[in-house]
Amino acid sequence: MVKPPRAVMRAEESVAVPGLAVRVAAATILRDVVGGGHTIDELFATGSGLSRLAGLAARDVALTRSIVTVALRRLGTIRHALAALLEKDLPRGLAQIESCLTIAAAQILFLDVPDHAAVDLAVRIMRLDQKTVPYAPLVNGVLRNLIRRRDLLLAEGAALDQDAPAWLAARWRNTYGEATAQAIAAANRQEPTLDVTVKSDPALWAERLGARLLPTGSLRLSTRRPIAELPGYADGAWWVQDAAAALPARLLDAAPGMKIADFCSAPGGKAAQLAARGARVIAIDRSAERLKLLAANFRRLRLEAEIVVADVLALKGVAFDAVLLDAPCSGTGTIRRHPDIAWTKKPGDIGKLAAIQSRMLNKAFELVKPGGSIVYCVCSIEPEEGDQQIASLLRRNPDVRRSPIRPEEIGGLGELINANGELRTLPSHFPAEDRRMAGLDGFFAARLLRSQ
Repeated sequence: MVKPPRAVMRAEESVAVPGLAVRVAAATILRDVVGGGHTIDELFATGSGLSRLAGLAARDVALTRSIVTVALRRLGTIRHALAALLEKDLPRGLAQIESCLTIAAAQILFLDVPDHAAVDLAVRIMRLDQKTVPYAPLVNGVLRNLIRRRDLLLAEGAALDQDAPAWLAARWRNTYGEATAQAIAAANRQEPTLDVTVKSDPALWAERLGARLLPTGSLRLSTRRPIAELPGYADGAWWVQDAAAALPARLLDAAPGMKIADFCSAPGGKAAQLAARGARVIAIDRSAERLKLLAANFRRLRLEAEIVVADVLALKGVAFDAVLLDAPCSGTGTIRRHPDIAWTKKPGDIGKLAAIQSRMLNKAFELVKPGGSIVYCVCSIEPEEGDQQIASLLRRNPDVRRSPIRPEEIGGLGELINANGELRTLPSHFPAEDRRMAGLDGFFAARLLRSQ
């Protein structure tokens, strides 16, 4: 039994406790996301000035990320459970108590961590700060009650009402109806799949990787091995890319010699698809750091692209055979993969992003040759960023028309095409008995033609 501690833990004690540094990092990063609006990727980026990971081994960094990701994916459920166990609100100004309870609850409810370890380490975190020492018995008691009532608390509540912020739940109900909104939220609770795109011979690589070949041409893996250790990675035979994210580039029907601009290109999965088809790719992004990642990936893949650091909206005087615009968006279609999005985005963000998307669509039309194609896509499931964006463009520009997507272009999956011939995928698409093999990122894509 863990005894309620009565004194602050000494620094040398804390260093000697296995797993404690991981939990401290996880609790701090969780506060950085929920309270500070930072993204998981930003906080775990190598060399980030925001890093809380100093001194942790690679294995511990991976565990830290796993704890934070699960805590965010099921944050609503965890908050509901903790509220049911707390007799009164936690004190204001001590956010570390809530974050400590949250990461401990994530381990108890959803991770393969011994209950006693989760409780003990949470109590030890409370002992690290004089201000939180008095609350160590409370943390101990709440977590032990959570263990006892685990099954009952997990059985309560639907995914949409617990693990989606209220404003997003209301949006999805209004846009998709109750049943589909519930299915989206349920899909977002699950760990996402690992999908890859291969340069050639997907059937061969499906066999080598032990993967499922999807109708769209992507491969879906069930392995938990590190990506860099898988066959073909070092040789540049494939790259990681969600099956839905792989569809927009295919809609351009890239061919050798075509001059194609990939706007907002980093990290480069779509650009790699175009380059692998022999197109002359101009990869444009305003972030030099993100383009460094693209360049490194292209070297591994042995592909070529012209890489340009620029604000797309400032480009002038060039003409492309085609433009792929993967516009900045709310990312609400990727919450199962990036659960921080649910808790860092705000309702007002969507309107601001839609205004940027509109300007970028205008720029794509300006820079594509007459008769050229534009594919617009976003990893959002919000209508203002998808079909409403295209409808608005067509109203203001008579020289643009839709080029409807055909089922055979996306593996025969006609159910992913709306009445206007546009692509719409949802996290709840691609159901499977094995939940790890189910789901897609939520994407919207439309193909447009500029008049001759």
